[in-house]
Amino acid sequence: MTYANDMPTADLRTDAGLASELRAGVMRLRRRLISERHPDNDLSISQMVVLGLLSRTGEQTVGELARAERVQPPSMTRTVNCLEADGYVARRPHETDGRQVVVSLTDAGRAAVLADRQRRDAWLARQLSGLTPAERAALRDAAPILARLAQAD
Repeated sequence: MTYANDMPTADLRTDAGLASELRAGVMRLRRRLISERHPDNDLSISQMVVLGLLSRTGEQTVGELARAERVQPPSMTRTVNCLEADGYVARRPHETDGRQVVVSLTDAGRAAVLADRQRRDAWLARQLSGLTPAERAALRDAAPILARLAQAD
């Protein structure tokens, strides 16, 4: 018997049980998706998160990136410094606030995000193909809800 099989099953009829099952399932899926990263990708997960955010939302200030990822600005500055040194992002002065800089993806940053995303999306698509149509429909319904939960304060 494995550790997972030894754990009591949560009662999905309660919010607490649903929360427990969702937390565990999402964390296992996250770990698996991380393990499916592109083999040539030497960037940390934190760095990839920043590149992915810039890919989705466009250029942002360091402060905006820090708020979006719920980290302190000095931590985000270190991450951006590393990404800039490796050529994945570029900085330019903010148009109206001389104290700030705006961070944007370079072609190398965009390529890193796309290669990593394509590999993990392909793995997940293969897994989804093994599900029943009803299971895939349930996940289609759940996807926007999970995204909303991830953005909640």
